[in-house]
Amino acid sequence: MMTTSLFSPMTINNITFKNRIGVAPMTRMSAGDNSIPRQDVLDFLVTRAKNNAGLVYNEAIVTDYASAQGYPGQARLLNQDQVAAWKQVTDKIREYGAVSICQAFHCGRMAYEGINPANRVLGPSPIAPKQDNPMTGAPYPVPEVMNQSDMDEVISGFVETAKGAMAAGFDGFEIHCAHGYLLNQFLSAYSNLRTDDYGGSMENRYRFVHEVIAAVRLVIPRDRLLFVRVSNWGIADMDVSLFESKAEWQEMIGLFSRESLDAISLSTYDYSAKAFGTDQNMTQITREATKLPILICGKIHDRKTADEALQDADMVLSGKSMLLNPNWVSEVEAAKKLKLYGSDEAGIAYTKTPLP
Repeated sequence: MMTTSLFSPMTINNITFKNRIGVAPMTRMSAGDNSIPRQDVLDFLVTRAKNNAGLVYNEAIVTDYASAQGYPGQARLLNQDQVAAWKQVTDKIREYGAVSICQAFHCGRMAYEGINPANRVLGPSPIAPKQDNPMTGAPYPVPEVMNQSDMDEVISGFVETAKGAMAAGFDGFEIHCAHGYLLNQFLSAYSNLRTDDYGGSMENRYRFVHEVIAAVRLVIPRDRLLFVRVSNWGIADMDVSLFESKAEWQEMIGLFSRESLDAISLSTYDYSAKAFGTDQNMTQITREATKLPILICGKIHDRKTADEALQDADMVLSGKSMLLNPNWVSEVEAAKKLKLYGSDEAGIAYTKTPLP
């Protein structure tokens, strides 16, 4: 059990965070044709650093122009203009004493016809999500089954994006293996029914993720951070447990722990919820399987919930509260009474309304 204060510093690798509070990565769909987010979205990240967040994630970056995109207006970090735009942001975040991490992902089957420049929707198996796509109101298309060439192209996209993130001055890079996106699709038997070396056992389903991590690690300097994000839920079919048991989850975490990673970021609906029919929450279950630092998010909205979540984790992340309340960190420090925001209120993230 952790006994560390929310406002005590922490060092991972050789990078020191001034406190244990971070801005969670959030997809905002705010980029134009140049795949660069609107200025108010970039300013939002700088403002949160100025207002004492210890860690600032960007909005998730898609990793290529061929098949990674799943939503309109997503950002990329693959060319010099994109790097230059983000370099201004990371420089300012650093000036305010915060750490910046670039999260990157491939949406895989969480996409639809025409959203990608190459008009491809890929997945480990020819299985579409069961629910309709909220972006189109229509069923998700059945994805193309990825072959080795597709896998190589996806790995290349992660590597090139990681290079872009390093050139843009991010202190670290996070590989998104959560929320039902491509790497999570490989990890979960719910979406991976392959019968080759990339399907079946957890070790096989993990194989492609390992290949992505190994390739990305080669372009992340040792004085920068490499994280992964994991979850047991997906953005579609949200009530489905993507892993069948505590044992399966811990097997996966054990595989991640063999990698040259610096931390695991754990995304939950609710940090305190009991998981897999046990009397433990997801952080406690994860902690049993790894010695890596753990970041946690999910209904952390005030001092009480942040302190409670930190009992089992090393850092807490907030999405909606950080998004909607520029002064959230100082108000948490003052132990003010703060509300738990709902998804409807966070919908501002997907409009043209400037972020607060």
